[in-house]
Amino acid sequence: MDFKPYIRTIPDHPKKGIQFRDVTTLFGHPRAFRAAVDALVQPYAGVQVDKIAGIEARGFILGGAVAHQLSTGFVPVRKKGKLPWKVLAEEYDLEYGTDKIEIHVDAVKAGDHVVVVDDLIATGGTAFAAIKLLERAGAKVIGCCFLVDLPDLGGADKIRALGMEVTTLVAFEGD
Repeated sequence: MDFKPYIRTIPDHPKKGIQFRDVTTLFGHPRAFRAAVDALVQPYAGVQVDKIAGIEARGFILGGAVAHQLSTGFVPVRKKGKLPWKVLAEEYDLEYGTDKIEIHVDAVKAGDHVVVVDDLIATGGTAFAAIKLLERAGAKVIGCCFLVDLPDLGGADKIRALGMEVTTLVAFEGD
């Protein structure tokens, strides 16, 4: 299925010059949403996956659906200060400054096979931080999947350079 027609582009959001890829329109279309989840699940059919780690916020939607299809657990990878218990944190670079993502200290067990899921990969900073955080917690990250890739920003290649399998369903060049 061609997913591009189901993804709305919003020019100049959140700032001038950015072409924001709004995947909520795909989420609202039953057939496209189902096909996207099925396509993200497919590489892991028959593979040991103990947890899906979904990156806040749209990665929760896709990750929850992928975890359901694979009959596995779900780990929310949250922005700093959102989890109510003891956490592990990983700092990552933003365009101007840094931020942190967190998971609960007991979100994964040593040796858990984990797949990272998010809606979009751009520079790869958040996904890279999620991988490092999960590995520091003892998990073995076996792959990453994203609905949208912005290949000109190099994020998917950055994750592949770690030796990770990366699945993306649609690419928007020039963004």
